[in-house]
Amino acid sequence: MFQLLLLAGVVVGGYIVLTQTLFKRSICTGNAPMAGKTVIITGGNTGIGKATALHLARKGARVILACRNRDKAEAAIADIQQETGSTDVLYMLLDLASLKSIRCFSQTFLKTESRLDLLINNAGLVADGRTEDGFGIQFGVNHLGHFLLTCLLLESLKECGGGRVVTVSSMAHRWGQIDFDALAVNRHLGTGRYSWQFFQAYCNSKLCNVLFTHELAKRLKGTNVTCYSVHPGVVRTELSRHVSLWQKVFIEPVARLLFLDPEAGAQTTLHCCLQEGIEPLSGRYFSCCAAQETCAQARDDAVARKLWEVSETLCGLS
Repeated sequence: MFQLLLLAGVVVGGYIVLTQTLFKRSICTGNAPMAGKTVIITGGNTGIGKATALHLARKGARVILACRNRDKAEAAIADIQQETGSTDVLYMLLDLASLKSIRCFSQTFLKTESRLDLLINNAGLVADGRTEDGFGIQFGVNHLGHFLLTCLLLESLKECGGGRVVTVSSMAHRWGQIDFDALAVNRHLGTGRYSWQFFQAYCNSKLCNVLFTHELAKRLKGTNVTCYSVHPGVVRTELSRHVSLWQKVFIEPVARLLFLDPEAGAQTTLHCCLQEGIEPLSGRYFSCCAAQETCAQARDDAVARKLWEVSETLCGLS
């Protein structure tokens, strides 16, 4: 009996510790007015992106869901309209695995929309494979696609005054590394048949997100646009839909017990969108609705600058 009580105590204690640390929840209290403002959310048809879209639509923003799948986007729009009453949520085709699609999206947006106030680089995946342009899928989608999209839309953000770029990264960036030699030769930052290999590639792509934001803030100095990278928490989303069946069998029970739901996972993104007065923190990394210190490799000015320059070349911007 004593052993059972001890075991129960350890389990309950472990659960409490995990929910207050790795799986800690936070609530966005930012309340900047959104009526009349336009927002782009990549991957806004599901998970954190959809939860973010719903909140911003409820506040009166014009919300553009930028994603690949029209059917999923239209279903998400119907849900958002039903919950918020907003009729200002729309779909625009964007495939982040295609540089051509990103350019087409940007051209269409700039021709049809008069303003851009928030760009939320939310979409991401854990998978193996290649993009249409031959890049490793995680590097290509999680970083390079968002890099090009942001660069093409920066002038529109500057024109509106007070624009923000929010890029969803992950605490996994702490285990990432940037091998520029491998990138030059293989056009990826990791790939392979095994789960640990493409998880490492995911970590590398998330480090790219933080370094991109770090460098972007430097390049935006003197403008009215600010930028932030975000760890949303460990969230139960479709991010791992490409992993193997045995991994899902292992992950699913843990996810249901501990992982945050998408609404909880959207809170730090919303904080960086809606919290007034955080402009001096441009370029910083946020978690649990607060700026956090990052590891040394995520603050490396030289690596961030080189990643930017290499990304420009890979996207055909230089």
